[in-house]
Amino acid sequence: MRVVSVFPRKVVKRDSVFIPLADGAEIAATIWLPEDAEQSRVPAVVEMVPYRRRDGTIFRDTELMPYLAGHGFAGVRVDIRGSGDSGGILTDEYLPLEQQDGVEIIAWLAKQTWCNGNVGMTGISWGGFNALQVAALRPPALKAIVALCCSDDRYSDDVHYMGGCLLTEDPLWSGCMLTYGALPPDPQIVGERWRDMWQQRVHANRSFSESWIGHQRRDPYWKQGSVCENWSGFDVPVYAISGWDDSYPSSVLRVLEHAAGPRKGLVGPWNHMYPCRGAPGPLIGYMQEMVRWWGHWLKGEANGIMDGPMLTTWINGPEAPRPFYDTVHEGRWVAEQHWPSPRLETRRLFLNDRALGDKAQAGAKLDICSPVTAGAECGRWGGYGGTCPDMAVDQRREDGMALCFDGPVLARDIDILGAAELHLAFSVDAPRANICARLCEVSPDGTSSLISYGVLNLTHRTSHEFPRDLVPGQADRATLIFKATGRRVSKGNRLRVAISTQYWPVIWPSPSLTTLSVICGESFVLLPVRPAQPGEENFQPFAGPEIAPSIASESLRDGH
Repeated sequence: MRVVSVFPRKVVKRDSVFIPLADGAEIAATIWLPEDAEQSRVPAVVEMVPYRRRDGTIFRDTELMPYLAGHGFAGVRVDIRGSGDSGGILTDEYLPLEQQDGVEIIAWLAKQTWCNGNVGMTGISWGGFNALQVAALRPPALKAIVALCCSDDRYSDDVHYMGGCLLTEDPLWSGCMLTYGALPPDPQIVGERWRDMWQQRVHANRSFSESWIGHQRRDPYWKQGSVCENWSGFDVPVYAISGWDDSYPSSVLRVLEHAAGPRKGLVGPWNHMYPCRGAPGPLIGYMQEMVRWWGHWLKGEANGIMDGPMLTTWINGPEAPRPFYDTVHEGRWVAEQHWPSPRLETRRLFLNDRALGDKAQAGAKLDICSPVTAGAECGRWGGYGGTCPDMAVDQRREDGMALCFDGPVLARDIDILGAAELHLAFSVDAPRANICARLCEVSPDGTSSLISYGVLNLTHRTSHEFPRDLVPGQADRATLIFKATGRRVSKGNRLRVAISTQYWPVIWPSPSLTTLSVICGESFVLLPVRPAQPGEENFQPFAGPEIAPSIASESLRDGH
C-alpha cells in the first residue's frame, strides 16, 4: 500500500458544513477540496451513510476523500438524516425521504461557488444502495455514480431475505442499527441542542426488523428502492464494484446486463471493503481508477476509461478452504467486453443416481431430510473476511448431511463465471419447506471446497410476491439461483452438487423437519463456463493501491 501525501492540488478540509433541506432539517457534512477551488472550480463527489463521519468512518474517509480532492475534486462525506451530527430522525433504511434528501444535497452542492455544477455520487454498502436509488431519480446535476458492495434488489439480495428465506443477518443488522440510532450528536459540533436531538433519536429508536419481518413477501415495501424494478429508466453512468468474498457480487452482473446507460463492472477477490483497503488481495489502484472515472464523467476528460472492457473480474484459483483469508487469493484477472458475455458456454449436468452426468438417467427418486445443524460450517451470509473467521471451511461434514451428486474427474481445468442455476424436479412431505443447494469442488483426498450456494423457500417457487403452499407427495418444479462466482476448478478434481433441507445459521430453520424427494434425470444444474483466452495469463489491468495519509490515532488497547 503506497501512502501519497503530495498531490497536484493542495487540499483543505471544511468541517463541519451544514446543508439546509427544504423541510428545515440540516445535514452535516465534511468537505475536502482543492485550496484554489474558488478560483478554479471543481466537481463534487458525495457519499451519504449513517455511520458517523467524524468517528465511525473517519479513517477510511481520511484515506480516500483527500486523494480525490488532491486530484481536482471535492470529496463530500454526509451524515444522513438522523445520524451523526445531522438533524431529523432515521426510522428505516433506504426510505423515499432519504432519496429525496440526496436529490436536495446534490442540487445544493452544484450551486456552491467552488463547484463546476457537476456532481458524482459514490458509496459502499448503504452508500452504494442510495447511490443507485438517487441515480434512478435522475437529479439534473448528477452525472455519474460508483456503487460498491450493494444491490439493485432490496428483497432478494440484501441482508433480509434470500430465495424467500429469512436470513439470520436480518436481526443481526437490525441490532447494529439500533445501536447507531441511540448515539448522540457531538456537542462540540451542534452546540447546546445536542441533548434535545439525542432525546428525539432515542425516543424514536426501534428495531428495524419490526418492518423487515413484517414484509415477508416481495411487496411494495421492498420494490421501493429496488432499481431492478425499472431498468429502462436507469441511464446515469454507473461503475458497479464488489468482491467474490462479499455478499453482493451478483448485483454487479445484473447492473451490467440491465442498466440502460453507460456502465462498467469490477469484481475482485475482496470482501465487504474498498478494493484498495480490503482483504484478501490482491488490492488494486482503486483511487487511480476513480480519478479516471470522475475525470471522464465530471470534467469531460478523454482518458480512455470507457474504452476498456465492460467487466473486469478476478477468477479465484483453487485453494484449500479456510475460515478467513487475510493475504492474497490465488487466481488471475480476466476481462469481458460485454456482459452477458457471448463467449460463455452453458454446461448442463443432470442429477442422476447420486452422480452428475451430461445425459439424463431417469428412474431414481432420492430422499433427504437434513438435521437442524446442517449448514454450521458453510460460513456466514455476509462474510467480512480479513481475520474474521466467517468463511466456509471443509464441507465434508455438511456433505454428510446432504444429498450429494458427484461429477466425473475433470480432464481439464474449467472456469465458472456467473450464476449457476439448479432446475429441480421434486416432491416433499409437507406444505412448506426450504432447500439449500451447494456447488463444491472435491479433491482426491476428499476435501470439499464451497464454490457457491443458493437457498429457496419452496412456497416461493413461482413467485416471491404470491407464494403457494406445496401439495405433499405431488411432483413439482423449482429453479434455484446460486450466488454468482468466478472460480477455477482444477483438473483431477470433481464437481459436487449437495442438496439439504436446512442451512442454519444462514437462514432461519423450517418450522418442522421435512423430507425432500429429488426426481433424478429430470433435475439438472446449469453452469456458466468461461473458456480460457490465449495470452490473458499475464493480464494486469490495475496499478498498485494508493491512499492518502490516515488520521493520526492512538491505540488504547488491542482489539479483538
